Amino acid sequence: MILPGSVLFCCTMNEIRSPMAEGMMKRFHGTHVFVDSAGMRQGSLDTLMVEVMGEIGVDMARHKPKTFDNLDNSFDMAIALSPQAAEEVKEKMRYANCDIRLWNITDPSLMEGTRDARLAAYRATRDQIQHKILDLFPRGEHF
Repeated sequence: MILPGSVLFCCTMNEIRSPMAEGMMKRFHGTHVFVDSAGMRQGSLDTLMVEVMGEIGVDMARHKPKTFDNLDNSFDMAIALSPQAAEEVKEKMRYANCDIRLWNITDPSLMEGTRDARLAAYRATRDQIQHKILDLFPRGEHF
């Protein structure tokens, strides 16, 4: 796949999944692709997301969650990380020439239990997103 010029990752609140995807995409392809993320509703910074992203060298401590209404750009591709976000982005981008995809990624904040169990869920989500990004956009393929 040829890298798109711009990619939007979106989910429910722009707290966990979409910022993870944004951070990883920027790490792998940020010098070649404009990357942003947004949510259907305004969220807040999730400290467990920041922690597990830090484990792989991606600093998300300055991430500021935003909604679709805060976006200034149009995008070549939008990747929704939940079915609800897919419906929202289809509506928002209905007049744009935008390739819209759904990656149904589990929301790790739904995991209950100990801190270790919750961190494990966040890591699993992070790793799933990383695998999907590298599968669709392999490193080293800049055209």
